[in-house]
Amino acid sequence: MIHDSAPYDLAIIGGGPAAVAAGVYAARKRLKTIFITKEWGGQSAVSTDIQNWIGTLSLSGVKLAENLKEHLKAYAGDSVTVREGVLVDAVEKAEQGFKVKAAGEVYEAKTVLITTGSHRRRLEASGADKFEHKGIVYCASCDGPLFADMDVVVVGGGNAGFETAAQLLAYAKSVVLLHRKEEFKADPVTVKKVLSNPKMHAVLNAEILEVKGEQFVKAVIYKEKDTGNKVELPAQGIFVEIGSVPSTELVAKLVARDQFGQIIVDPKNQRTSVDGVWAAGDCTDGLYHQNNIAAGDAVKALEDIHMYLHTK
Repeated sequence: MIHDSAPYDLAIIGGGPAAVAAGVYAARKRLKTIFITKEWGGQSAVSTDIQNWIGTLSLSGVKLAENLKEHLKAYAGDSVTVREGVLVDAVEKAEQGFKVKAAGEVYEAKTVLITTGSHRRRLEASGADKFEHKGIVYCASCDGPLFADMDVVVVGGGNAGFETAAQLLAYAKSVVLLHRKEEFKADPVTVKKVLSNPKMHAVLNAEILEVKGEQFVKAVIYKEKDTGNKVELPAQGIFVEIGSVPSTELVAKLVARDQFGQIIVDPKNQRTSVDGVWAAGDCTDGLYHQNNIAAGDAVKALEDIHMYLHTK
């Protein structure tokens, strides 16, 4: 079913900090907007304690999601129509802009803002699922301080893994980085600098087999691939940095993406390769991905969208 004969000014797809920041600004600018999200809060919805959301000392991911939803709905008024619990299937070009297809419905909009985020690659090891967010975490910026004076493990040998290790060294008692390959993927200068810290140790050719614990993580078991030996390493935290998968399949045929599937944007205004489509947050090829950055990029995009609509 196609909704409304006249298209919306804007379709916002997503429900995390980027989407809601744009939605609030769209409401304040009185843009007729359709806001479609499967769920609220983005990746941080599962975090137990977020300490770097500016303006709030500490809150859970669940509370952040609730706050985002409440903030948008308080401002939505007659401008922003919210469709929650709905997954968008595709975005396509149309005569007057774009068609957003979701759960059998079609919404027409003059412009589109993609804020669908990404999802982390999960640790594949026995017991790992049991300890998701009970010691196995994915954000040093969010959760690092919770592991002060503890022994932690970082999984991953790229720049993200070493940057995570560097952050954790400010809090943790010790940091061990495990990488399954023979060589690190991170920049040699970064590797040398991080490994020079006396609290830091790294192991190459390490295949993680199992995560052990009770209520929370207590140890990780890995195999030395060159010897076959199994090692049990005590740890209270495991930070997984083995990459992210951007949620961009819905626009795979519409906009340009990089080799990782991230939407390529102009960092000045968040415009994509297609006129009338913007993107912000973790689904883009931005260098850094965090909640505050996502929200800021979305506001930047919304300002540009408003200008675009009123100068055509």
